[in-house]
Amino acid sequence: MGFLIRTIFWFSLVLLILPLGGGSTDEGRQDVSPFQAFFAMREAVGDLTAICERKPGVCEVGSAAFHTIKARAGESARIAYEILGGQFAEPDPSIQTGSVPAPEPAPQR
Repeated sequence: MGFLIRTIFWFSLVLLILPLGGGSTDEGRQDVSPFQAFFAMREAVGDLTAICERKPGVCEVGSAAFHTIKARAGESARIAYEILGGQFAEPDPSIQTGSVPAPEPAPQR
């Protein structure tokens, strides 16, 4: 969860720094400077990371959810490896395909 929060933080900061236009928004508010955005986002990230202290149940459920996702991703990767392993495995040199025989293996040294 921390990685996701940091990624969103840095992506938002980059979007604020890029000059995509200027002036005020439709509602009459002025644009935020990158420094103001940086400090506001820093406080927001600090507040989000402190949620475990305020509400420990949220972190327990989040931890359990990430554990479940990790286990399912691992199992999915194992299944994909088994499926793809059968398709992309090294061919058996004793099996001949077509009308051309398979080359003889090089002698071992």
